[in-house]
Amino acid sequence: MISHTVMFRLRTDLSDAERLQAAVTFKRDIEALPALIPTIRSIRVGLNINPAEQWHICLVSEFDTLSDVATYAAHPAHVSAAARLKPAVAERACADCEF
Repeated sequence: MISHTVMFRLRTDLSDAERLQAAVTFKRDIEALPALIPTIRSIRVGLNINPAEQWHICLVSEFDTLSDVATYAAHPAHVSAAARLKPAVAERACADCEF
């Protein structure tokens, strides 16, 4: 099993309301993807509740293979969801781990 984990830090020049709206929209968009992309075993998006931490969004998903992750990444619905978040993103970190 592959765990695909992505964290996003949103731009500091956005207001709290703008960051929250971007994060909530991304969560909704990403969590709708399993109905469209059969290679997703599970996917969830968490919004950081700890103000002492620097990352705003954490996406955790599971796939059978790294090839399945690539299929998900290239799917038009995922590309569209990522494109909607991109203007709000300052930094992104990702790891694909096999368990």
